[in-house]
Amino acid sequence: MSNSPISRFLGDSPGRVILKLLFLSFVVGVLLSALDLHPLDVFDGIVSFIRRLWDLGFEALGQLGGYFVLGAVVVIPVWVVLRLMSFGRRS
Repeated sequence: MSNSPISRFLGDSPGRVILKLLFLSFVVGVLLSALDLHPLDVFDGIVSFIRRLWDLGFEALGQLGGYFVLGAVVVIPVWVVLRLMSFGRRS
């Protein structure tokens, strides 16, 4: 095995890596075909999964925002009243 940068990166000679990848691709293709899975189905499943995670994340952020607003409805008026009361004492 030569010590070229490409061989070091790939872990073997480029030709052997290509042969290994072709063989693995064939084996995985046969297995997926036996399971009646098609490449676009797998891709759509991954995209759908990421989309659901994304939506859940923003839904959680929306709930957090709701908590902030709910708290602010109480905290801000109390803070304003306390500031006005302390301002009246200073004068």
